[in-house]
Amino acid sequence: MVFLICIFIGLLSAFIGALMGLGGGVVLIPSLLFAAQVSSSFAWVTPQSVVGISLIVMVFTALSSTIAYLKNGRVDYRTGLLFLLGSVPGGMIGSWLNQYINTESFQLYFGFIIIVVSMLFFLNKNSKQKKPLQGKPARHFESQGEIFIYHVPFWTAFFVSLTVGILSGLFGIGGGAIMVPVMILLFGMPAHIAIATSMFMIFFVSVIGTSSHITLGHMVWEYAFYFIPGAWIGGKLGAKVNQLLTGKMLEGILRIVLIMIGIRMIYQGLM
Repeated sequence: MVFLICIFIGLLSAFIGALMGLGGGVVLIPSLLFAAQVSSSFAWVTPQSVVGISLIVMVFTALSSTIAYLKNGRVDYRTGLLFLLGSVPGGMIGSWLNQYINTESFQLYFGFIIIVVSMLFFLNKNSKQKKPLQGKPARHFESQGEIFIYHVPFWTAFFVSLTVGILSGLFGIGGGAIMVPVMILLFGMPAHIAIATSMFMIFFVSVIGTSSHITLGHMVWEYAFYFIPGAWIGGKLGAKVNQLLTGKMLEGILRIVLIMIGIRMIYQGLM
């Protein structure tokens, strides 16, 4: 039974994560923490072990979905690598800080972050695509025969991605839950490019974060392997469905999911 539940959680987390470029941690982490409260079969779940599992699941989620996005030419490698300059060291710092957080604080902080992220998507609803700054070098990216122009300042991108990387390693959210709205709102990237590029980044950040958690002894291997098959399938399905739904539909679903998860995590942290 535990095996089937883990596969389902991995599948659902990967599907939603790949669909919106979030990585899946925003679903997997609260799901496992809830399972630990209602079933003794998940007594092995701790803030440290669940983040470690979340990151290794995101490695497979990001890899499978990125392959699908590559076929459609939606991944901006150059911009993604620029963000990785800050995300990788940030992920290592966050993974190290994770060991000092207790269960109550973990859930409370995680819930507040999710609520903030949901607010960013509300802002995105009424925001027009940001135009490149005059006199500044612009990024020209071609996707499916269309050329998109946006501006990503080096130092701004570095410090933003460093902060996101720390949050990724600390809370196991993969960074995409924050990075996608930031790429759209702050840097003016089109949503479909931001989502695909986010999954490309999440793969590398998750590999680094997973390595750090393995070194720190946070990985519960006998359970971690249960999530991988669902993560691989869910990542591919999420990327394919992403191409069928409109941006408005995706954002509407995401707002509801994030707000529900955030409220529940804050409630659990305060109890």
